[in-house]
Amino acid sequence: MVGHMKTTIEIPAPLLESAKREARRRGVPLRAVVEEGLRRIIADSARREPFTLRKASFRGRGLQAGVVEGRWDVVRDLIYEGRGT
Repeated sequence: MVGHMKTTIEIPAPLLESAKREARRRGVPLRAVVEEGLRRIIADSARREPFTLRKASFRGRGLQAGVVEGRWDVVRDLIYEGRGT
């Protein structure tokens, strides 16, 4: 048997009123609506697959000649080369 615990939470008044209306509409206690909401959120997060960044590499030969890895000022100058200022 599952045990129950009492707790106190703060819920914005409009949300609480909506939850109470939903409970009345269903003919169930407010607790049942809150439990269902929590179960849905937990189940939804358990189903989600972790985010995986897609492979976005290209077939290059690495850095261009003259670009020193870790030197942002060099990369920035190459980006804006021939574009005015």
